[in-house]
Amino acid sequence: MTAVLGLRRHRARRQPGGAMPILDHLRELRRRLFVSIVAVAIGAVVTFVFSREVISFLVHYYQHATHGQRDALIFTGPLDAFKVRLQIATYGGIVLALPVWLWQLWRFVTPALDRREKRYAIPFIVSSVALFALGAWIALLTLTKALAFLLGVGGPQLQPFLTADKYLSLVSLMIVAFGLSFEFPVLLMFLLVARVLSTEQLRHWRRIAIVVIVLFAAVITPSQDPYSLFAMAVPMYVFYETCILLGRVLKR
Repeated sequence: MTAVLGLRRHRARRQPGGAMPILDHLRELRRRLFVSIVAVAIGAVVTFVFSREVISFLVHYYQHATHGQRDALIFTGPLDAFKVRLQIATYGGIVLALPVWLWQLWRFVTPALDRREKRYAIPFIVSSVALFALGAWIALLTLTKALAFLLGVGGPQLQPFLTADKYLSLVSLMIVAFGLSFEFPVLLMFLLVARVLSTEQLRHWRRIAIVVIVLFAAVITPSQDPYSLFAMAVPMYVFYETCILLGRVLKR
């Protein structure tokens, strides 16, 4: 990141060597963060309006996992229901604002790239959003089995009565965790395009990559169940191999 920042060029004042002063870096970062935060806030407001529908949609997975024995979640405090809607709105705002803050991130770091490499901006944004959506879909696809495993692992003597905040926190974190982990190929391709990594290095690190990916999935998966672990780890390694193939096509 230091190397990237050192190469940035801006219309603001420059030092004799052509690099942007550190204060200009900070101003640029502040502006990018402000735009991203505003986008997240707008997305959160939109999500809050439809938060009841979102909660109803997510509760269906709980009902399927318990085979219809539990029709609803519970809450124990008078403010808990409102807090849950705020919680859903926060996560929803982050997801809905994904294209905006990814674009701001790209614009912050890409001045270090040459003109030919900057043409990857649109593919970067589109693929990032698509991969996040794919990760969220995989998280929901495995959610029923993951919940059934977690709710039944204690045996029939333990009966689940989940509070809304804990359940929705788990589901939201799973969606975010899968979505962010599926950005793995975007990160690798960026490093290949920026010539920080090479396909030769990626091929050499295959065995290490398998171990690291499995450990990463085991740590980042909020549910800690085997279904979610492998549902995350297997696609990530497939992405790893795909990036090697794409890197060879791009001659990196």
